[in-house]
Amino acid sequence: MPLEWLVFLALGAVAGVLAGLLGVGGGLVLVAALAWLLPRLGVPPQFAMQAALASSMASIVLTAAASARAHARRGAVLWPTVAWMVPGLLVGGVLGSGIAVQIPGAVLRAGVAGYCLLAAAQLALSKTRTSTSDIVPRGWPMSLAGTAIGMVSALVGIGGGGMTVPLLVWRGVAPVRAVGTSSACGVAIGVGSALGYMLHRPPGGLAEYAVGYVYLPAALGVAAASVFAAPFGTRLAHRISGPALKRVFALFLVGVAASLIVGR
Repeated sequence: MPLEWLVFLALGAVAGVLAGLLGVGGGLVLVAALAWLLPRLGVPPQFAMQAALASSMASIVLTAAASARAHARRGAVLWPTVAWMVPGLLVGGVLGSGIAVQIPGAVLRAGVAGYCLLAAAQLALSKTRTSTSDIVPRGWPMSLAGTAIGMVSALVGIGGGGMTVPLLVWRGVAPVRAVGTSSACGVAIGVGSALGYMLHRPPGGLAEYAVGYVYLPAALGVAAASVFAAPFGTRLAHRISGPALKRVFALFLVGVAASLIVGR
């Protein structure tokens, strides 16, 4: 097996565990690693960041689906909330991918790093309104929020958990159910974003085995491993108390912000 496939599988395992534990696909870890690796596999360096974002989003479809399935078996997915958010997530993903191929990555990194720090502070320091199993956010505000979440996720190559989980916790959803619902939302984000990246073709093409900006070996390799790893993260999430899960997520967001600030 070529070395790059082993790397893709290892990245997929990390992404799957994070998806199950935190409702995210480890997208920022994937983007940083792929941005370094893809130019060594024939991807033009000037398109490496966009290709990393696109390939990460394509892999997130299966990663999030595996995580959502595991959470749904435990009753931790709020399907009415997902239904309200999906239209916005799809539209936002397509729009965000179109923007991402036009603007510098440094601008995106700075904005998202600031958001991650604010979200981490909110999760770590604030009290949830009511964390009960009866709260199921619905309505057009959730659809609008989905559009914004989908756009930002496509711009930075993540499954949206860094925004969806804090939003749902703030609305009063128990953290473990927020994580499960975020995983289901990540499927729509991945579909919309990957489709958008596939429809945009870089000048001169990207590389062999690429569709638009999506490098298929990376997307498929990561997804294959993440599908098997996600249930392990899910089981861990259900063993951690709500407050502890909030703190874990807050620490993860701080790490995300740090990776964005120091990343190049």
